[in-house]
Amino acid sequence: MDILLLILGGCLMLLGLIGSFLPILPGPLTGWLGLLVLHLTDAIPMNWTFLGVTLGVALLIWVLDYIIPAMGTKKFGGSKSGAIGTTIGLLIGLFSPIGPFGFIIGAFVGAFIGEMMHDSKDTKRAIRASFGSFLGFLFSTTVKFLVSMVFLVLFISKAYDNWSLLIG
Repeated sequence: MDILLLILGGCLMLLGLIGSFLPILPGPLTGWLGLLVLHLTDAIPMNWTFLGVTLGVALLIWVLDYIIPAMGTKKFGGSKSGAIGTTIGLLIGLFSPIGPFGFIIGAFVGAFIGEMMHDSKDTKRAIRASFGSFLGFLFSTTVKFLVSMVFLVLFISKAYDNWSLLIG
């Protein structure tokens, strides 16, 4: 059973990394579930302090993920339409043939289109606001990815330290 939980936890950790880039999947929270599953094995003792602190970090990042792009958009004079456009552009960009650059370009173009729909007369403001929305998205994604990577390192470290108990 421990091997199955280890594999499930590893899959959740990988989904957490992927979720750092996808707005649909909460990356750090999914990675935290991987840590929880690892602690459900018989080989690794339940550490409530560790799980509580990492859950607190994951929840904080989840909340900030909604605040940071909006702050970037507002800082550069954007509207809610720009923030919505960023998300839509990101989702469309995921399926583009240019790989990971698709969602980066999609986020910027989506923000620009959203801003132009909000105020079609001011192209300069739309570009500035879409740049702010794009910067907020990049910053938020970077923070989510870093936290997910830390969770993955913790997962690997705990699994490695208890490897003989996990497979034995």
